[in-house]
Amino acid sequence: MTGCGCQFATQNSGPVWSPDDKAKPTPSRPDGASGIYRPDILEHIEATIKELDGELRDLSLDIHSHPELSFDEHYAHDTLTAFMSKHGFEVTKHYHLETAWLATFEHGQGGRTIGINSEMDALPGVGHACGHNLIAISGVGVALSIKSVLEKFDIAGKIALLGTPAEEGGYGKVILLEKGAYKGMSACLMSHPAPGPIGSVSLSSCLAIERITVEYFGHTAHAALSPWEGKNALDAAVLGYNNISALRQQLLPTHRVHGIFEGKDWVPNIIPDYAKFICYARAPTRAELNVTISRILPCFEAAGLATGCQVKIEVHGGAFDLRQNKALGDEVANIITSKYGAIDYIWGIKSASTDFGNVTYALPSLHPGFAIPTVKDGGNHTSAFEKAAATIEAHYACLDVTKALAATGIRVLIDDEFLAKVNKTFKEDAELRDLL
Repeated sequence: MTGCGCQFATQNSGPVWSPDDKAKPTPSRPDGASGIYRPDILEHIEATIKELDGELRDLSLDIHSHPELSFDEHYAHDTLTAFMSKHGFEVTKHYHLETAWLATFEHGQGGRTIGINSEMDALPGVGHACGHNLIAISGVGVALSIKSVLEKFDIAGKIALLGTPAEEGGYGKVILLEKGAYKGMSACLMSHPAPGPIGSVSLSSCLAIERITVEYFGHTAHAALSPWEGKNALDAAVLGYNNISALRQQLLPTHRVHGIFEGKDWVPNIIPDYAKFICYARAPTRAELNVTISRILPCFEAAGLATGCQVKIEVHGGAFDLRQNKALGDEVANIITSKYGAIDYIWGIKSASTDFGNVTYALPSLHPGFAIPTVKDGGNHTSAFEKAAATIEAHYACLDVTKALAATGIRVLIDDEFLAKVNKTFKEDAELRDLL
């Protein structure tokens, strides 16, 4: 993730999983778990996913072989909307954004709405190295299996599957949230691939992120004949970078600040009159991030003062940390540990960031990670992970979490007591956030 998305930091706040690790998550069930809710429904979901297996595999590989960058996911948009139309969903193309879409299905009258997300975008140079082809088919699989359950068991309810563009740096979900795309949902569900022990599903959080751009404006001069006539914008950017490096010693180890330089018309014998520093700051919570940013900004201002350059700082707004809804998470954990694997809170996307974090602040939501086979040093945003996202092992790991999410989504629609617990845990978490 880049300026938003599955942006994996240069360091991790916790352990980094490697295929050499012997550590395994404990397949313990949540406190109070009492067997599978409506095993007949889960069996039907499993049968539906099995029936869809080949179609979902083809869809995943098709998207994987046509990687598209943020806000340019035209092939994925058309392919996914055609697929959902074929399976009986009402589709709205170009929903609020050019490459966003909405697929809905409603059965009966007066039922609740379950929201689901499918991501589609890829990364420059490394394609689907964050596995969004798998996220796309997971959302599709959840939606189609819930539809089948509603029809077979004559359950009133509505499914709203959002195709969300630009997770990698474009904050697509934040824009859709602001435009009202998530209104009316009782809860929203999605998943994300990551390294980890095979068979494990992660319920970790992630880091809040803010994107900052700093522009320095100086004055050109001949670098050898009369350098004193210049004001070096590149020096200013380097000083800002070094100021951040000095500050980093006093930041908590769970916080991150990292970035790159950009320039224009740079040549060695001209003092640069323009430089840009693009910076990402991250912290475990939105509240902690705000404090860290207040310490970062003076580092950039001081660099301008030291070099005589003008400084323009823009804080663009970012993505929040994931607030995994405990009731939804406990339900997924119970299904996974009973049927498919283990739950962990160590790996997943714990030290990455995602625009789905903002969704979890707005309504009860869940964003589990699921482990796919990786090689050493082959985590998200590498060429090795791009290859891993197309493997059959990754496909079936994706289908397992899809089944658990579908069963959880059905329970949101039909179990009043469960939904009350979901809303209660959401409210409790919101009160805790206010105290931070």
